[in-house]
Amino acid sequence: MDYQFKDIEQKWQQFWADHKTFRAENTTSKPKYYVLDMFPYPSGAGLHVGHPLGYIASDIFARYKRLKGFNVLHPMGYDSFGLPAEQYAIQTGQHPLLTTEANIATYRRQLDQIGFSFDWDREVRTSSPDYYKWTQWIFIQLFNSWYNKDADKAESIAKLVEHFESKGSAGINAVCDEEILSFTATEWKDMTEQQQQAELLKYRLTYLRESTVNWCAALGTVLANDEVKDGFSERGGYPVEQKKMMQWSMRITAYAQRLLEGLDTIDWPEPLKEMQRNWIGKSVGASVRFPLSLSPTLSEGEGAGKKVSPIGGDLEGASYIEVFTTRVDTIFGVSFLVIAPEHELVAELTTPAQKADIDAYIAQTKKKSELDRMADTKTVSGAFTGSYVTNPLNGDKIPVWIADYVLAGYGTGAVMAVPSGDQRDYLFAKHFNLPIIPIIDIQNIEVEADPTKEGKYINSDFMNGLGYKEGTAAVVAKLEELGLGKAKVNFRMRDAIFGRQRYWGEPVPVYFKGGLPYLIDEQHLPLLLPEIDKYLPTESGEPPLGRATDWKYKPNQPHKEGEAKVSPTGGDLEGAKGASYEYELSTMPGWAGSSWYWYRYMDAHNDQEFASREAIEYWRDVDLYIGGSEHATGHLLYSRFWNKFLKDIGKVVEEEPFKKLINQGMIQGRSNFVYRLIDEEGRGTNTFVSHGLIKDHKISPLHVDVNIVDNEVLNLNKFKAWREDFADAEFVLENGKYICGVEVEKMSKSKFNVVNPDDLIARYGADTLRMYEMFLGPLEQSKPWNTNGIEGVFKFLRKFWRLFHDAEWNFNVSNEAPTKAELKSLHKIIRKVEEDIERFSFNTSVSSFMIAVNELTDLKCNKRAILHDLVIVLAPYAPHICEELWVLLGNPAGSISTAAYPKFNPAYLVEDEFSYPVSFNGKMKTNVSLSLTMEAADIEAAILANTDVQKYLDGKTPKKVIVVKGRIVNIVI
Repeated sequence: MDYQFKDIEQKWQQFWADHKTFRAENTTSKPKYYVLDMFPYPSGAGLHVGHPLGYIASDIFARYKRLKGFNVLHPMGYDSFGLPAEQYAIQTGQHPLLTTEANIATYRRQLDQIGFSFDWDREVRTSSPDYYKWTQWIFIQLFNSWYNKDADKAESIAKLVEHFESKGSAGINAVCDEEILSFTATEWKDMTEQQQQAELLKYRLTYLRESTVNWCAALGTVLANDEVKDGFSERGGYPVEQKKMMQWSMRITAYAQRLLEGLDTIDWPEPLKEMQRNWIGKSVGASVRFPLSLSPTLSEGEGAGKKVSPIGGDLEGASYIEVFTTRVDTIFGVSFLVIAPEHELVAELTTPAQKADIDAYIAQTKKKSELDRMADTKTVSGAFTGSYVTNPLNGDKIPVWIADYVLAGYGTGAVMAVPSGDQRDYLFAKHFNLPIIPIIDIQNIEVEADPTKEGKYINSDFMNGLGYKEGTAAVVAKLEELGLGKAKVNFRMRDAIFGRQRYWGEPVPVYFKGGLPYLIDEQHLPLLLPEIDKYLPTESGEPPLGRATDWKYKPNQPHKEGEAKVSPTGGDLEGAKGASYEYELSTMPGWAGSSWYWYRYMDAHNDQEFASREAIEYWRDVDLYIGGSEHATGHLLYSRFWNKFLKDIGKVVEEEPFKKLINQGMIQGRSNFVYRLIDEEGRGTNTFVSHGLIKDHKISPLHVDVNIVDNEVLNLNKFKAWREDFADAEFVLENGKYICGVEVEKMSKSKFNVVNPDDLIARYGADTLRMYEMFLGPLEQSKPWNTNGIEGVFKFLRKFWRLFHDAEWNFNVSNEAPTKAELKSLHKIIRKVEEDIERFSFNTSVSSFMIAVNELTDLKCNKRAILHDLVIVLAPYAPHICEELWVLLGNPAGSISTAAYPKFNPAYLVEDEFSYPVSFNGKMKTNVSLSLTMEAADIEAAILANTDVQKYLDGKTPKKVIVVKGRIVNIVI
């Protein structure tokens, strides 16, 4: 029977599901191999052909590793909390859970029909209470931890409290807030509980703090930087502004140095590692304090020595502006200070005369995201506060400006501007006519020159004649002597905001007492999402969870099953008595559940812990992770952070979660265009001109659905049915066909270039789709989708199937011994595929398979010894057809996944024969294969005895026979 891919694929997909073929064991003598994909967010659109690219590659590798004798964990799940489901809920009133479950069902169907070898018994969903119970548990551990710089690790808050109780704050070297108290043990014990908890919050690894966030009023939530583009939300295109809000944050900065160093220990693409290095942004420099000057409106006699703001406010608590700089040696070239528009001192520093300008500039800045502000290096803008600071080393009076290129969260939110040493400062100074002070003496050099170039400092007695390094050291020493600065290491990375004003996310396991956060008891986990009437913020501006009724924490109420009737979220169902407290109304961000999910796969159904120690010690970490580079500074950075924290508290065994990571390239869309004819008045007609004729007409290009185009030929009837206004369309054809235009673009619904894998599988089968996606090009590179080439891969699989069948499609395999040529062809592909898979060069393997099948077809090979091993080698790429042929070959019932990958024998590739080109009077006429061990006389005799050679001799006796062993034979007649 001909290749019936539909029946074969349905049969084996059902077999794998029924027999749990790809179930991994947590206890086995086999070596482990953990292959992981970045799990998808289940959108309503389902998969298009670009989505499975990485999954197919990881599946090939997982199947190959099983054949190589490994116990392979290859799981799949869903990152199922997300804004799209919530937005749909807002529009329709449908609970996000229903939308999410429907989308997951679509994804599961599509994934199954592509034939992935996932261990579905380990499926996780971040929105499942059984899962996010442990996300909440990890939050609790973070809340109960602080970072000890001396130990260089996270430790329990209880240990910090013990230190406070015995020694006070002395000797504590922690990553913490800047404004911490200094106290003795007695003073600590005399504090109220509220005072103690407020102080501990400054040390916790997750904490509440006022932060500048991307606020989208239309969506009613904070957005991450990657969710904002050009001042608008990526979803919906709504305005986004910078706003200060009380937010949960994660102290990822505590791990900055370890995150940086860890990059040298993992096998990741260098561009991705460089993105993380840049995001972490380690800088070695100095912290400098610029004292605030007296208000110019006060005379020296009025309150002399008292620091006041220009508008009369007392600045005793903030008598200086602190900056961090990597070029402290340029301090004598400072001609102005720039602080972020969100800086805490802006209001105090702004004079009445400048208030209107400052307010207008701040309002303008709020419309930009931080990413936009960082990316815009050409625009020069700012506003003068009216205030001044003093240069700590020479007493110069320096004006203070605000500008949006300075960010409040980076460094101190202030920079010292040196126009003669920095291009951006130079442009700012030129624009606002500010002084440009030379700092080095170099002849014939522009004023904005790099001061590290040869030259001597000219601004200070103690720096004169010094070079760059000596000058830097001298400045730092002087600042330390004055108590106005010190050497410092700074990181660009800031603490990660960990709150979203949304409904569809993990509830934060926190309640509030006396305005301070407290953790709910672990026995009350999971804290479930309550039912609400709408998925919008409340009328008073609270997040959607503020709509929940009777949703309060009652710590004294029993929560264990059978002890009392309570709601799943801790609400009282029978009027139980006791104090009740308000829950946190924000939910966790999308990255919370994805920052640890690979561990849950190790032990997905454990209800006692997020994963057992036994499972963690066996699987340890991910051996191969495949996913997109767009997650470099989000998911991948946060995952490394959480992994290091879990290692610190003894819950996991590896410092880094992902040993090797590969970024698959993007499959781009192949858009097709039709060309609408424009009439003399410039209006579009309903006549469409074929691509080859457009130069002779005035036309307007329109995207057309690629699914009604075949090899650039438009299906005219389907086009007329595609849109109602095209029902009476007319066409200007070329050679009887309408040829569409082509352009490579991002695959999206708006461009009508989305190709649904369901359609291709229905037409060609999953094995064809799998091989074709690999055939498109190297895994790591982006490439355009082109359905036109898929037919060739389908023909290859039919040709492969033909090797096992006779002309009438009857199964026909011989037990004869294989020839040398057949063995050579087999072992070439065994070696080639093994080498290709190990280096993730899947596209070259597909080409090699085609060559091997062509060779065996030419050899008319149907030998069991050859085809048996060939089926195993192809199985990771085209598993369905290979499972079917494996059974037809007479192997015991079961899956080919339990077979062993064939051993490569180099002896079969050793060339012991040579095909001699035989020439007559210098003109090559034929080839004769002879053993390379033959001597010249034997070669001559064998050549002359060859029937083809005798035919060309035509009875003549050669005058001379020239034999070059292993090269050529020339017969002179």
